Amino acid sequence: MAVEPRPVARPGRTRDGRPPAMNDVAALAGVSHQTVSRVLNDHPSVRPATRERVLDAIATLGYRPNLAARALVTRRTGTLGVITPATALFGPTSTLVAFEQAARDAGFYVSVATLREFSGGEVVAAVEHFLAQGVDGVVVVAPRSGTVDAVSGVRLPVPVVLVSSGREGVDLPTVAVDQVTGGRLATEHLLASGRRTVVHVAGPQEWYDARDRLQGWHEALEAAGAPVPADRPGGWSAADGFAVGGRLVEEGLPDAVFAANDQLALGLLAAFARAGVRVPQDVAVVGFDDEPGTAFYAPALTTVRQGFDELGRRAVQAVVDALAGATAEHRSIAPELVVRASSAPPDGPVG
Repeated sequence: MAVEPRPVARPGRTRDGRPPAMNDVAALAGVSHQTVSRVLNDHPSVRPATRERVLDAIATLGYRPNLAARALVTRRTGTLGVITPATALFGPTSTLVAFEQAARDAGFYVSVATLREFSGGEVVAAVEHFLAQGVDGVVVVAPRSGTVDAVSGVRLPVPVVLVSSGREGVDLPTVAVDQVTGGRLATEHLLASGRRTVVHVAGPQEWYDARDRLQGWHEALEAAGAPVPADRPGGWSAADGFAVGGRLVEEGLPDAVFAANDQLALGLLAAFARAGVRVPQDVAVVGFDDEPGTAFYAPALTTVRQGFDELGRRAVQAVVDALAGATAEHRSIAPELVVRASSAPPDGPVG
C-alpha cells in the first residue's frame, strides 16, 4: 500500500500574525512542550501515534524551529564546513559526495567552499566565511602538497579534520584511504599472475595519493625481488594514458602496467587496441579507483577500489569525536582489489 507523502507547509502565521511557536504545536497536537522537542530531536521515547500527531500539527501550522535560538542554547548550529579543490576528478568529487551524505545521516548540514588554489589567503577567506555561518567544524579535502601546510597555518576556534594522506607533521585529525597499500595490492596481483615486472604510469607527484601509489608499487617490486623499471610520469586523464601507451608500444611492451587511476588505464587500453596489442595476453593492465563503468571497459578493468562511503563516515565521526574533546588521530581505510579480465594470466582465460 502506497504511503501518502506528508505535505511540506510554508512557514505559517498564527491568528495574531506571529510565526507559530513550539507551544502552538503542542496545543494543537494535545501534547506537552517537551514532547514536541523530543519529536523534533528524533528521540526514541515518543510513541508512534504521538509522533504522528505532532508531525501533523507541525505541517498544519507551518512551524519552523528557530535554529538561531537553538544555537544560542546549544552553542551548535548543526552545520559543517567543507573546503575542497575545484576539480571534477573522481577522487575528490566522490569524497565530497560521500561526506555530505554521511553528514546528513548524522544530522548535520554541509556548507561547501571550492578553491582553485589552496593558498593561505584563500583558505583564510573560506574559513572566515564558515565562521560567519557558525559552523561546528571544518573538514578539508587536501589531496595536494601545500594544501596541508596552508590549513595547518590557520588556527580555528572549531575542530578541523583533514581528508588527506599527507599528514606528516600535522597535529590534526586525519582520515584517508591507504594509498600505499593500494599500490602494493595492484603490483603484487600482477606479479602473482605470472608477470616478471610491472611498469607504473604515475599520477602528478604534487598529489599525495599519486606519491603513495608509486611508493606502494616500488615497495612491492623490491619485496618480490623483481626488476624496478623507471616509472612513467603522467597526469590523471585518459589522454595522458593514451600518450604513455603509444610510447610503450614504440619502445617495447612491458609484461604489465599499473596505472595510477582508471582514466590513465582507459587511455592505455585505447592505445594498445589501436596498435593491435592484446590485453591481457600481451600486457596486463590494472587501474585505481574503480570508477563507474570500469567493468565495461574492453577488456573489463582490474582496479583498486576506494571505500568512499566509509571515508565519509570516518570523516564525520572524526569531527564528532573532536567536538567531544578527543585527541587528534589518523583513521586509515583499507582499499580493495577488484579483479577483472584485464589482468588475467598470459596463458589463462580472459573472460
